[in-house]
Amino acid sequence: MSVFVLLLGFPGVGKLTIARELGSLISAKIVDNHWFNNPILRLLDEDQTAPLPKGVWEYTGRIRQAVLDAITAYSSPSANFIFTHAGVEGDVRSARTYQQFVDAATQGAAVFVPVRLLCAEEELARRVSSPARRNHLKTADVETSRSRSQQAVVLDIPHQHALTLDVTFRSPLESAAAIRDHVVACGA
Repeated sequence: MSVFVLLLGFPGVGKLTIARELGSLISAKIVDNHWFNNPILRLLDEDQTAPLPKGVWEYTGRIRQAVLDAITAYSSPSANFIFTHAGVEGDVRSARTYQQFVDAATQGAAVFVPVRLLCAEEELARRVSSPARRNHLKTADVETSRSRSQQAVVLDIPHQHALTLDVTFRSPLESAAAIRDHVVACGA
């Protein structure tokens, strides 16, 4: 049986870093949300200062769906995957993206494990300010990070295998180990 782990959290929380640690613990392939976003975002404003065009996320959603369709059609029935998503509670697009992952897990007969990664505002601001993030088209704006922490909530859709994990004071390996233990407890 395979498992689809979805790491949900604000930019800078460490989704990809934790995914890399977790991937080695549960032998899983990592599919980062930037795989879907960057092919489109790289076509746009080079200095990343202009607002994104209104319909840009519909294109990234199509890329995501194509990847998920390929996974369910061609991956081994025992293959594990870790996905990342910066979902926000109350956002229709975030909920629709979440549902794409749920549907793919169902279609692939995989155990679906959504994991909400939370982090204190100050630590999140420190993490998001890393210059390396900008090179990968990741959000590096501290003020946007603070505002998001104060005004938004990480997507929280009830699911029998859901886990909420505060990673403020955990290393990526400690976080990955906690998630692995949860995945095992879910029967995957």
